[in-house]
Amino acid sequence: MCGVVGVMAYSPVNQILYDALLLLQHRGQDAAGIVTEEASYLYTHKAPGLVQNVFHTRHMRELRGNMGIGHCRYPTVGSSFSEQEAQPFYVNAPFGIALGHNGNLTNSEELRQTLFKTGMRHINTNSDSEILLNVLALELERAVRGSETFDAQAVFTAMDALHRRCRGAYAAVALIAGQGLVAFRDPHGIRPLVVGRRETAEGPSWMVASESVALEALGFDTVRDVAPGETLFISRDGQFFSQIFNGPTRLIPCIFEYVYLARPDSTLDGALIYDTRVRMGAKLAEKIRSIPELSDIDVVIPIPDSSRPSAMELARVLKIPYREGYVKNRYVGRTFIMPGQALRRKSVRQKLNPVSVEFKNKVVLLVDDSIVRGTTSKEIVQMARDAGARKVYFASASPPVRHSNVYGIDMPSQKELVAYQHDEAEIAREIGADALIYQDMQALENAVRESAPALTEFETSCFTGHYVTGDIDAAYLAKLAQGRSDTARPKTWAEEGIQ
Repeated sequence: MCGVVGVMAYSPVNQILYDALLLLQHRGQDAAGIVTEEASYLYTHKAPGLVQNVFHTRHMRELRGNMGIGHCRYPTVGSSFSEQEAQPFYVNAPFGIALGHNGNLTNSEELRQTLFKTGMRHINTNSDSEILLNVLALELERAVRGSETFDAQAVFTAMDALHRRCRGAYAAVALIAGQGLVAFRDPHGIRPLVVGRRETAEGPSWMVASESVALEALGFDTVRDVAPGETLFISRDGQFFSQIFNGPTRLIPCIFEYVYLARPDSTLDGALIYDTRVRMGAKLAEKIRSIPELSDIDVVIPIPDSSRPSAMELARVLKIPYREGYVKNRYVGRTFIMPGQALRRKSVRQKLNPVSVEFKNKVVLLVDDSIVRGTTSKEIVQMARDAGARKVYFASASPPVRHSNVYGIDMPSQKELVAYQHDEAEIAREIGADALIYQDMQALENAVRESAPALTEFETSCFTGHYVTGDIDAAYLAKLAQGRSDTARPKTWAEEGIQ
């Protein structure tokens, strides 16, 4: 999961890109970068750390031009502690192309070997995003050579070839020096991408971003989501072109975006994230109501922040008081991507602190969006007990996470997932809860579908083990697990203390 943004305007775009990345900061805190274009020159600044720490006045002055792209990085497959991994990536031929990518290519090693064997492209990092950039550059070079001109059709020809070669999840923005801005989404539409427009005296300005919140907060009207397999080309003079891949396409968005990843004030593929989470809470409440043993709940307490809408609606439906029982320190990173159980336990205690009065002598229902490793849940349950709770029930707004995600969410290896080969009673004992309630898979899908009826299917692999691209086997997952275990995982920049 990363955040990407691209802008074409009639005035300098450096501030717009910076502001957009701040709005997408939740999608990646490891590194940030911006590339702009003026008179066929590309200007770049990228570095490890949060957006506000990466860019200073001197950097912003150097980012000249009326079109550009930005990226905030969340470490996924192939990550390592190297500044070379920061995006956008750049190649100088043809034209000079910069690219920012959200997702993960599932056939990146095959593509790497092909590029190497042809001798046409050299890959400098372990990132699949650099491979995606080089495939784009190679296919664009071929398309322009074949037509003897650069135009929108050359871009679409190159993208058709890219879609046929690349598998996995990708929502990307690319800047082509002297030509324009390209944005594209994989044929399954796994990762989100939204396009917006703002009218100016000179003509329409365009923005493409991972979430609608980046558009709306900066004065752009949301036009629509980029369709699965669709490519947008916005020329440097503001002309807008689009074409959908001429191969098979199906909209199958990642359901974890609605559970946890996206901001609640975003709308993705027609579904308002906040509304979907409220509906998740209502459906979870109905399940809890059907369990007589849970009729003694005194208070509902969310695990901040993303579970709040679900917890509030759950409490309303069950007519049980809702209270804020944990205060969150916003300057501690996501615990499920941190290496080592000891570090994760310490991080949870630094991240959350209980308000004792809300727990003392009460039967507490804790509500979280999901349970991944279980380390966070176990510490949170213990904190509730230490604060004086008589009983602690734990509810998850999503089903058990039992499988690895291969489409851009760096979850642990499968064996490190607390739900792997365990039933609910065993997981409850592991995290120390008196009872554990998971959302049913069908209920989760219905919660999103009721908000956006046009959504008929979802990418649910971390819950079901079904991988929609059809190219994931046991050998792939075994290799993935080697790189995701606690012992193998390299530290991110944030974990190294570089800000």
